[in-house]
Amino acid sequence: MEPITLTTERLLLRPFGPQDTFPVHAACQDPDIQRWTVIPSPYRLTDAELFTTRLAPAGWRDDSSYGFALALRETGALVGALGIDRRTRPGTYEVGYWSAKEHRGRGYVTEAVLASARWAFTSLGAERLEWRAEVGNAASRAVALRAGFRLEGEQRSGLLNKGIRRDAWTGALIPSDLGLAGPHPYLPGLRAGAP
Repeated sequence: MEPITLTTERLLLRPFGPQDTFPVHAACQDPDIQRWTVIPSPYRLTDAELFTTRLAPAGWRDDSSYGFALALRETGALVGALGIDRRTRPGTYEVGYWSAKEHRGRGYVTEAVLASARWAFTSLGAERLEWRAEVGNAASRAVALRAGFRLEGEQRSGLLNKGIRRDAWTGALIPSDLGLAGPHPYLPGLRAGAP
């Protein structure tokens, strides 16, 4: 797929490029980003260069991963990153994100998650957008909840991070959660105690 740019009220969600190498490297020195994401630790400048110039563009080319640099519309400053990854189940994608420390608490990532979810549902034909985070990553969970994800539980040994299996929280967003129609009808299952 040809890379695209999404626009929100405050952000540009644009493809990563070489101009992002130094800002990504600087942001990823944050111990919280290294702790809660699967980026290498320590995170070297060569890691940022590999990501911004080869890995992120390759995901767009082979339709496996759609990486967005989250930049302020007014200044162009990098505030975070977001990726939509294709899963093996048809119509299913996964979202992941991080925010630079100095830009946290302003709702930028929630804004980006909602814009990218709408794009995934309308342009990629996604029927389900999944979110997973290691149990304990309260900031990621808060973003997912603000974006409308429904928590679906915990997966024992659900994530592999830096060679260690870890338990994961899981959640999902579907088109109807955002008032959108999906490509297939959805019939929710009966809940315990429901008539």
